[in-house]
Amino acid sequence: MRLIVAAPLVAVIGFAGLALTESARQTTRASDLEVVARLGAEAGDLAYRLQRERAAAADLLTHPDAEQQDAFGVELGATDAAVERYRRQRDKVPTDADAALLRRIDAALDGLAPLRTQVRTAEHASVSAMTFSYRIAIADLITFRENVSHGVVNARLADGIRASAALSKTAEAIGQQQVAVLRAVAAGELTPATQQDITAARTSYTESSLSFLALAPTEWSIWWEQAGTGKEALALQRMQDEVSRAQPGTPLRLKTADWVTTTQQRAARLADLRGRVDVAVLDDVRAAHADQRRRAVAEAIGVLLALLLTALVTWAVARQITRRLRRLRDAANALAFEQLPAVVARLQRPDSASVDPDELARQQSTAALEPSSDDEIGELGQAFTAVHQAAVRTAAEQAVMRANTADIFIHLSRREQRLVDAVLAQVDRVERDETDPDRLDQLYTLDNLATRMGRINASLLVLGGVGVGRVRRHDVPLQQVLQAALSQIEHYARIRLGMIDGDVAVAAKSVDEVVHLLAELMDNATAYSPPGSETWVSGRSLGDRVIIQISDEGVGLPPQRLQQLNELLARPPAIDVAAVRAMGLVVVGQLAARLGASVQLRRGPRRGTLAEATLPAAMIRSLPPEEYLLAPGRLSRRAARTSAPPPYRPRPEPTAGHAPAARTLPAAPVFRPTPSVDPGDAPTEELLIFEQVNHWFHADVVDSSDGRQWSSPADDAWRTAAQAHTPDVATTTNSGLPKRQPQRHLVPGGVTVAPQQQRSEYRDPAQVASAMAAYARGVAARRRTPINSGNS
Repeated sequence: MRLIVAAPLVAVIGFAGLALTESARQTTRASDLEVVARLGAEAGDLAYRLQRERAAAADLLTHPDAEQQDAFGVELGATDAAVERYRRQRDKVPTDADAALLRRIDAALDGLAPLRTQVRTAEHASVSAMTFSYRIAIADLITFRENVSHGVVNARLADGIRASAALSKTAEAIGQQQVAVLRAVAAGELTPATQQDITAARTSYTESSLSFLALAPTEWSIWWEQAGTGKEALALQRMQDEVSRAQPGTPLRLKTADWVTTTQQRAARLADLRGRVDVAVLDDVRAAHADQRRRAVAEAIGVLLALLLTALVTWAVARQITRRLRRLRDAANALAFEQLPAVVARLQRPDSASVDPDELARQQSTAALEPSSDDEIGELGQAFTAVHQAAVRTAAEQAVMRANTADIFIHLSRREQRLVDAVLAQVDRVERDETDPDRLDQLYTLDNLATRMGRINASLLVLGGVGVGRVRRHDVPLQQVLQAALSQIEHYARIRLGMIDGDVAVAAKSVDEVVHLLAELMDNATAYSPPGSETWVSGRSLGDRVIIQISDEGVGLPPQRLQQLNELLARPPAIDVAAVRAMGLVVVGQLAARLGASVQLRRGPRRGTLAEATLPAAMIRSLPPEEYLLAPGRLSRRAARTSAPPPYRPRPEPTAGHAPAARTLPAAPVFRPTPSVDPGDAPTEELLIFEQVNHWFHADVVDSSDGRQWSSPADDAWRTAAQAHTPDVATTTNSGLPKRQPQRHLVPGGVTVAPQQQRSEYRDPAQVASAMAAYARGVAARRRTPINSGNS
């Protein structure tokens, strides 16, 4: 009951707190806006006073007379009064209100004293340099006026503040025209730079005027029209036109006093208009502040009333529903946490295929919760009971469906496997008697296709929950396991075996399942990589585990897809349509879970995808050194002291890409037994080629009184070659040239002349061409199983 009462109260209090907090924040913001708006108005007045002081300073620098000195002093007093009002209002502004800009304005105001001293005392001072400091301070003040509108939610207030700032920019444009003309008069001619400044100032005046009219309400537009009429406006327009017609390099024929007076009058009228606009804006800001305060008070009162009402209603309702909810809770917990999990666990057993879903749902049905009530709580109890029955029925139906689907997969796979075995046997018989290379290559392709069909049948067995292995007596070395896996895929010729530890074997009970797992990973790597690329496989032992890496050169997978596939491998789904569509990785995941292994996909070192399979210590065995496999491309000079386990031959055994042992071409022996000198020595073998080249280095040793001397068959060749340096001339031609004697200087043993009886031997060119073509095809296919490997 306490929770029922507390939850609505906490929710109401939370929402009320949010509402009151936002209302207080809006009220504080409105108060701060009023303070900042007042400071903006003071900044506008200060900018106007600085404009007048700048005009007086420019006039004084142009005509340093006593009248100009007095006028400059008057403007200084008015500016100081405006600075004092600005600083008083500045102290009331919050610290977070555009602090950087305000600090810059304060620094400019502090620098007015030395600037004024330079204006009064410097002789032949530059008008541009002196007035530039005024221009920077005025620009910062106008920028602050524009920034006041930032963050203002009320559009009407924001437009009014921006309109007032536009008026200040209009007055500044007139002041810049005023100073530019005075600079031209002081220089004695109108320079191109001064003309550009005048044109830019007039353009700024036009833009600021249009901006004000776009933001101002109708009343303010009328004020603007009134300020722009009169004799002063006409006089200013005539003077501006005269300045515009002046050509660069010519003096301005303009009276300085008239120009200063006219522009000051226009600026004064704009200042009056700005003041009226600022007053209107401040009135709107104060009204908004007062309205926000009233709204905050009303919201606070409403929140308090809502809290009281919520507490009363919640307490009354909670007393009625607490007991019924407790009974419903206890019954629902019993169904959800006891009865339903027990039923689902029982349906996951293998003997769930014979379950009748409807009968099981009836057995698990219980009395309706809250049967005597017709309100929402009673209907909830009845609905929960119906949901429980439906959940039990659905779970039973899914269990029966999964079991039936698994049985279908198993039966179809076994029937298909028998057909595949028959096809492979027939292909073996045909290959045994076939000698044509092209037909033999086609038979090899058919053999590989049937082998892949057998792997698919094995995958269906895995999905059906049946193992794919057979009983084996011997552990199989890791290299043979990898070779067996690559022989079960389509693009076996693109697989390259890298560094593989030869002292590791796979336990006999896990061989077939490991081969199947690796074959699926190799097939996936070759299928999703460019046709001309290679896939590298390596297997290394880390003591307590063996890591097999399969790296392709495809385009790779995005990180999100890699994460999805790794989750699929870690937790393979139950048998369904999606599992059959992605059968390869699903089978890998189920085999890994059955073996206790782990498979993970990562980005390749350069590109592509790297599949890493980790085999645990329980399914790996260590091999003694004498049982290591012959590494590819190497031959062992010493035979094994003990007989090695028979080589792994997968069932059904694929023959694609190489002929079986029974159908290999006749091959001369590579090794022969070496006679043992000591009876205790282990039997050894030597290469036949050693005997064929060994006679090259046999020496005929002769005893003599001077010591031991030796000779070799190459001595006659050296003597014959030495005679070629000084040939004997037996006969000559009519012209006196020596006649050549055939083979006179031929080195013995350099050319072997076949006996006459050997020349009568005939070899059929067609047979020779056929044998060489078969050899070339075998080399191109890069067969992994050595010839006559079945006899090793």
